[in-house]
Amino acid sequence: MRTGAGDPLADVGGVLVTLGTGLWHWDTAAGEVRVDAEAARLLGLPAERARLTEAQVRARLHPVDWNEITGVVRLAVAEGTLAEVRIRIMDERGHVLRVVRSRSRPSFDPDRKAYELTGTLQEVTEPAPGTPAGRSAVTGDWRRSREAFLLDAGRALAEARSTEEVLRVAAGLSMPGFSPDGLAVFGVSGDRLSVIGHHGQPEHESDPFMDMSLSTDYPATEVVRTGRAVYLSSPQQYRSHYPMTWPLAERFGRQSWAYLPLTVAGRTMGAWMAAFTYPVAFTPDERSVLTTVARMLAQALSRAGAAETQRQLTDGLQRTMLPALGPRTIPGMDLAARYVPTGGGLQVGGDWYDMIPLPGDRFALVIGDVQGHDVRAAALMGQLRIALRAYASEGHRPDAVLSRASHFFHGLSESYDDQGDLRFATCYYAEVDPATGTLESARAGHLDPVVRMTDGTALILATAGGLPLGIDPDSDYPTTQFALEPGDTLLLCTDGLVETGGHDLQSGWHRLRVTLEEHEDGLEELADALVRTVHGPSSHHTVGALSDRREDDIALVLLHRQGGSGDDGATLPTPVRRTMLTVSQAEPARIATARQHLRDLLHDWPDEEQRDAAVLLLSELLTNVLVHTDADALLVAEIAGEPGERGIRVEVTDNGDDLPHKRRPGEMASSGRGLVLIELLADAWGVAPRGTGKSIWYELYESTPPADAPDGPAPPSLA
Repeated sequence: MRTGAGDPLADVGGVLVTLGTGLWHWDTAAGEVRVDAEAARLLGLPAERARLTEAQVRARLHPVDWNEITGVVRLAVAEGTLAEVRIRIMDERGHVLRVVRSRSRPSFDPDRKAYELTGTLQEVTEPAPGTPAGRSAVTGDWRRSREAFLLDAGRALAEARSTEEVLRVAAGLSMPGFSPDGLAVFGVSGDRLSVIGHHGQPEHESDPFMDMSLSTDYPATEVVRTGRAVYLSSPQQYRSHYPMTWPLAERFGRQSWAYLPLTVAGRTMGAWMAAFTYPVAFTPDERSVLTTVARMLAQALSRAGAAETQRQLTDGLQRTMLPALGPRTIPGMDLAARYVPTGGGLQVGGDWYDMIPLPGDRFALVIGDVQGHDVRAAALMGQLRIALRAYASEGHRPDAVLSRASHFFHGLSESYDDQGDLRFATCYYAEVDPATGTLESARAGHLDPVVRMTDGTALILATAGGLPLGIDPDSDYPTTQFALEPGDTLLLCTDGLVETGGHDLQSGWHRLRVTLEEHEDGLEELADALVRTVHGPSSHHTVGALSDRREDDIALVLLHRQGGSGDDGATLPTPVRRTMLTVSQAEPARIATARQHLRDLLHDWPDEEQRDAAVLLLSELLTNVLVHTDADALLVAEIAGEPGERGIRVEVTDNGDDLPHKRRPGEMASSGRGLVLIELLADAWGVAPRGTGKSIWYELYESTPPADAPDGPAPPSLA
């Protein structure tokens, strides 16, 4: 032989060609691989010397084997050994052309931070499964492949969260050199053994093994009874050891079986079967792999089973505390509700809703949220819900119900040993009269209700409220009255529906408003759509900007008053949009709330100047009542008519006896211009005595009224 100085691929004569061995050199820094003619042929390329890029070589190798090469090279450099690996050569269509063995002595240059390898390629015959050669690694040696397999299997089983996922992972395990054709997992319940999952056999074929006594002469039952594995390398062994069940196993056509105990904390919880279509000798290495997989599988099944039991327990506990609204018929009303446990940890928390029957056809709607997301919050919620039912059944008004509930909850929370973990609860309580659509409500620190009107406009109703339950046992809870028009829908919800996904109350409301106003299907579909808005596939597109993104449970209740457009084909003669609000002497800040209510009511009014004028006049009327009388002010705002011909009527009523009159304020006067502004900006206005008190109203029209009808289109009467 002769060698060429400095040439890593020097001609070594005909010996290597005779042996079918090719030479190659790989420099990772240059990204270049040199091959001689024989190595090029083995790679599926023209049989001539070539300089190839790493990408060209990688395209000829099986992707799994390419990844194996990098790991083997690093390990060989660290251990100072040869790097030996079996590689599958692929053609352009992805088919395996041949299997070659590569042997090289890699070196690492710390200055260039690169590997350099010179080695040989030689074609090998693919071994038959079950033979000693077949049990060697497909890529790398047996030890390295076994370690890689166990790492992958352990990671996959650790990530499985349910029994179904664990069984799916177990069915997909591909063991190095001896992959089973059939798998089955058996579980123990009392003195019975049953199949809880299997792979590789039809459903009807596994029926005889689905349920059997532990005294049955069967390998899996023996494993459970003794806690020791059973290995059967041939059908003859199976037939001689278990003659009674051999006819059942014979029809599957398997040649070898391994039954291993699934043991956790010293307790055998079941058995695992791996069956093979070819003979397996079950060498110590193979038994070691099977035993390790069985231990990991047992741990994964134990974790998944415990998690599923906990989820079933907590979910069942939570749902037994919630009412089953079911098909209860409420004259003139439709009702839908949802509870979605979304917080971390236990799937149980303090959110709840309830519907309480009252004398006659009346009923009460309750929704609330006890602070916390744990068993204690659920326990407090259950007791509070029972107390609210009791107080409501005694016939108390909403303010009295919440006052008594707050006193009860304060005492209940203080009765716990841990005084540093005092809890409070938010609550909204409303009595509903289905005949008239009126609601009388009281609120304890909870979110205001939302009304979706017949034309789709959604408004937050500003209701009077007090402190959350349990903070001050003597807190007062003022009431608010309002009415649902035919076709209106009331939404009550906990803050989980609004703030989930990092939203605050404002941005979360804007997200829900789109769903409320655009939804056109029934009430149940609307409830599902609201939940999907914050937990559906597209919810991540509207994530809020807050840094605290902890999730919370969701409870929501929808109440729809029948008779609007689309209910049994009935339609209103004209679309009506109405809001009511009380501004008391003690709450002048609610004037700002009233202005916002009116802006929301006018959200689609085309004339911006008219919108601003309507809000300005409302502010003047409310301020006039609070400044010049000792009475509270009641606002009623109503829009009626078809788009393009609508009119808005705003009426402010109080109990004062003095009628307003127009004055001529001087330049320096700070008041006296209210009626002057109304006369200038309103299309129509007036003052009407109301027995005790009076009302001042004004109207604005979307289109200019004709000359022969100076008062414009008349909105529906509010009387």
